[in-house]
Amino acid sequence: MYTIMPVYGTRPEAIKMAPLLGALESDERFRSYVVATGQHREMLDQVNRLFGIEPQTDLDIFQQGQTLDTVTVRTMERLTAVLEDVVPDAVVVQGDTTSAFVAGLAAFYKKIPVFHLEAGLRTDDIYNPFPEEANRRLVARIASLHLAPTSTSRDNLLREGVPSDDIVVTGNTVIDALMSIVDRPAAFDDQRVADAVASDRRLVLITAHRRESWGEPMEAIGRAVGRLADLHPEVLFLLPLHGNPAVQAALLPSVQDKVNVVTCPSLEYAQFAAAMKRADVVLTDSGGVQEEAPSLGKPVLVTRTNTERPEAVAAGTVKLIGTDEDRIVREVTVLLTDPEAYAVMAEAVNPYGDGKAGARSLAAIRAFFGIGERLPDFDPGV
Repeated sequence: MYTIMPVYGTRPEAIKMAPLLGALESDERFRSYVVATGQHREMLDQVNRLFGIEPQTDLDIFQQGQTLDTVTVRTMERLTAVLEDVVPDAVVVQGDTTSAFVAGLAAFYKKIPVFHLEAGLRTDDIYNPFPEEANRRLVARIASLHLAPTSTSRDNLLREGVPSDDIVVTGNTVIDALMSIVDRPAAFDDQRVADAVASDRRLVLITAHRRESWGEPMEAIGRAVGRLADLHPEVLFLLPLHGNPAVQAALLPSVQDKVNVVTCPSLEYAQFAAAMKRADVVLTDSGGVQEEAPSLGKPVLVTRTNTERPEAVAAGTVKLIGTDEDRIVREVTVLLTDPEAYAVMAEAVNPYGDGKAGARSLAAIRAFFGIGERLPDFDPGV
């Protein structure tokens, strides 16, 4: 039996890791030893409960006011001890967080193979997004198996010299996760959110959290939402707030007195999926939402200057608009007032997955250990 150690610490990582964990559990030749780093304490616990995941070890690295430095040091120190105790056959990391990079590095130091889930995303600007672009590039240099979500991601890896035999195009596991829960009834903790989702008014769902937007860019997003609320009083604007005080301080002043802006704490994933399904337009700087919302036929406006997920931009369901206040107001207004422009984005093909990424990832891991064959690569045209 092969022991596979998935390591993750944030809510998005847990969501995208869950389908692979489910696939591993279906094969008696594998044992999962799940390690949660715990830098997103409450949000991480919510996702674990939703998908029925019980980590064998929780590094519990969370500290109030934690920095990239402290996350790095605490993860390395605590995970190294677990690796020495368990001695897994492989470590799986997901995406581009600091915990993903550090977990991969800790495994590399022990000469344990690293499997990189959602490998190959690139913006080609090492400081944007920060520190994610650097993290995923660094993981790529030490990974033994690259589970790339799209052919674009595969091509990025090939250009960087990764051997083609080490890359599998799986589709993105976030689509598997979304499909598994989006139709479940969602009980909202906040009655105002429940009323907004149940309303027959048009709904714009907004998320903002990226570190490179802290300060004036985030304040511009807040001002734009406030202006949109005044311009479109018939529309509801739902803004789940990231827990970081810097984000809240930038967004809240411009929206907190608007009667058609509903602010709330970050939603549990099932609640967020229900809100996303109900929304007419999504305004976000989230990477995962760029993948999820197109699966539900939602136009996505991205408040970033670049994206490591260009496939949906090329397909037409996602549009990069940056953080300029006037442009945000203009672009959202177009989608709220121009049915043709809305239809062009809402009806575009989602290039990110078909719900079988977990199965393809498991087959690739079997093949790595010589106990099975890979499945055909994901192709959105099939």
